[in-house]
Amino acid sequence: MLEVSDIVVRYGRREVIHGLSLKVAEGDVVTLVGSNGAGKTTTLKTISGMLKPVSGSISFDGERIDKMDPHEIIAHGVVQIPEGRLLFPDMTVGEHLELGAVRARSGGRSYGERIDWIHEMFPILLERKEQKAGTLSGGQQQMLAIARGLMANPRCLMLDEPSLGLAPIMVDQLEDTIKSLNEAGMTILLVEQRVDLALRLASRGYVLETGSIALEEDAKVLLADPRVKTAYLGI
Repeated sequence: MLEVSDIVVRYGRREVIHGLSLKVAEGDVVTLVGSNGAGKTTTLKTISGMLKPVSGSISFDGERIDKMDPHEIIAHGVVQIPEGRLLFPDMTVGEHLELGAVRARSGGRSYGERIDWIHEMFPILLERKEQKAGTLSGGQQQMLAIARGLMANPRCLMLDEPSLGLAPIMVDQLEDTIKSLNEAGMTILLVEQRVDLALRLASRGYVLETGSIALEEDAKVLLADPRVKTAYLGI
């Protein structure tokens, strides 16, 4: 479904992604893990169109998307939930959901069906529909960030550090949410600071080190790999 082939990405003259390739099959959960500064967020931003690769290609369903603008990529069904949520504090929950639907992919669930689906998944958002996003708890804000992305009717959802700043009980709820989305047919590319969580959720994983893929394997194999245990799990 999503294929990144040998991309090179630069910030100015500095090359930060060096010939990176990865694949995400339809219906899979794939995770990209690595230390801070390894290039995980940069990779997602490049897939989303916020950064442009200087070489290589990115395809979704066999169509090149690396030359498209971000709103066109969203309309094709690839949606990123950004690190830090990036909500508008003075906008209400309901306004965020409306905003998420502005560039929605055609087909799939109707607007009303998406609203009902989100309220079923996150009932607290229905209760807080008129509440400003800036007054929500951290966990509720993360729910809203995911819900806003789902309103774009994605086929592939990219989550960037979704557990960041969440209490343990909310991390458990987040894990259940990701599982439920995948069981409903959503393809997911996950970047997550908690490597144990990421590899439990994923079927396949990539380990990124200083802009290059260092390891690529079945997630269960990576979870048991001594190198991963030592570097990322403190074992």
